[in-house]
Amino acid sequence: MSFTLNIGSKAPGFRLKATDGKVYSLEDFDKSRYLVVFFTCNHCPYVLGSDEVTRQTALKYEHKGVRFVAINSNSPNTYREDDFEHMVSRMQQYKFPWVYLYDETQDIALNYGALRTPHFYVFDEDRKLVYTGRGLDNPRDAVKSLVNNLDQALGELTAGKEVSVKLTNPIGCNVKWEGRERHWMPQEAKDLV
Repeated sequence: MSFTLNIGSKAPGFRLKATDGKVYSLEDFDKSRYLVVFFTCNHCPYVLGSDEVTRQTALKYEHKGVRFVAINSNSPNTYREDDFEHMVSRMQQYKFPWVYLYDETQDIALNYGALRTPHFYVFDEDRKLVYTGRGLDNPRDAVKSLVNNLDQALGELTAGKEVSVKLTNPIGCNVKWEGRERHWMPQEAKDLV
């Protein structure tokens, strides 16, 4: 088995606190036809460079039944900016159109096989994985991006088509694992393509 969820895998469950003070589980999003789960954080320049495009994509597909759920799994002992308090202030400042969940134990990042921030997972009506990888081909400087793989996957999915590009390598900072140096990744964590 690979580190990252395989295409066709069911979405792993979670129960995580959010910046809005509530606790959310996977089942709380059952009313949404499609689900995008993405791993993100507060400090990564690839996240900061592409958040507004992610916002635009979320809003573009909201009326087609797509719900976005953001998860921060980074250890605040690596970057203090990734702690829960900074998550709350970031959401208050930017008012992103998604819930922002805190994976304090990093178990959910392991269950999904999150490699980088950002790393996107798109699930269909049956919560089976149909796309995983990057959002943009240049997330650090979104204006220079030529390809929006996330938009392409959601466009095909919501049009009732098969997603043509199912795997791309996420581009960004690695997940910051507790007790490890900043650039450490699990040995079994490999490129997706």
